[in-house]
Amino acid sequence: MRFFDPHIHMSSRTTDDYQAMADAGIRAVIEPAFWLGQPRTEVGSFIDYFSSLVGWERFRASQFGIAHFCTIGLNSKEANNEALAEQVLELMPRFALKEGVVAVGEIGYDEITKAEDRVLEWQMNFANEHELPVMVHSPHRDKKRGIVRTLDLAKATGVPMEMLIMDHNNEETVEDSLNAGAWAAFTIYPHTKMGSERMVEVVKKYGPERIIVDSSADWGVSDPLSVPKTAKLMLEAGIDPKAVELVTWQNALDAYSQSGQIDTEALLSTPVIDQSQLFLENSVLRGQEPRVDEAVPN
Repeated sequence: MRFFDPHIHMSSRTTDDYQAMADAGIRAVIEPAFWLGQPRTEVGSFIDYFSSLVGWERFRASQFGIAHFCTIGLNSKEANNEALAEQVLELMPRFALKEGVVAVGEIGYDEITKAEDRVLEWQMNFANEHELPVMVHSPHRDKKRGIVRTLDLAKATGVPMEMLIMDHNNEETVEDSLNAGAWAAFTIYPHTKMGSERMVEVVKKYGPERIIVDSSADWGVSDPLSVPKTAKLMLEAGIDPKAVELVTWQNALDAYSQSGQIDTEALLSTPVIDQSQLFLENSVLRGQEPRVDEAVPN
């Protein structure tokens, strides 16, 4: 099987992770702009970070045959630094409309403040204006209220529900997301979010329609192979392979292809890897022999 991990923070992962992900069948990833673990103090740090998402990480993934897409947005936690938030929003057109950007995100709520309301509404309007999907971060605390409030704001700003990917759902919120007509994404993340066993039960109960599995692997204790591991558990539990393919590949592809930035035909083809390539004179290798595939004839 091939897999799509549509929420993973590869800037926080090692190049060895890319190799392991490729070996496990992960063919494509989406890396959302997110909170780096400590506050950024000036707009220049966002410029460098957004640049890495559309540049270096895209290249690094390609060196292992993985298609790398990203989302651009101001995360909810940093929305509360209002002076800096205004400067970051001014950057949005510079980065969010570049090649390979498949959504505005991850955006949403953290503490559910008025400042977060304003930044979320602005970014939803921006996404709507440019016909981009919206990747939503639902809060770690008071999750249900955050998801309901996000859905209400999306409706008020006119974001089509089919363009809204609600992430970090759990058993308490899944019906809110699905009943609204949005995509319901689930993060398989040890200890703090969903586990693979719980995800199996969710798919058994609700079926695979508009449900997406991702890892959200980042700088915390997390697993970049959560998607293929969960798929394996689903198959062992007797879930139809077609349903497993939907929640670990096709649904993510359908949701984010609405951006017009994903070449589905290219994803279905065998990647041709050339590790002799450089990005700004940098290589992913450190003295190893580069892998250089022969071009596959048409």
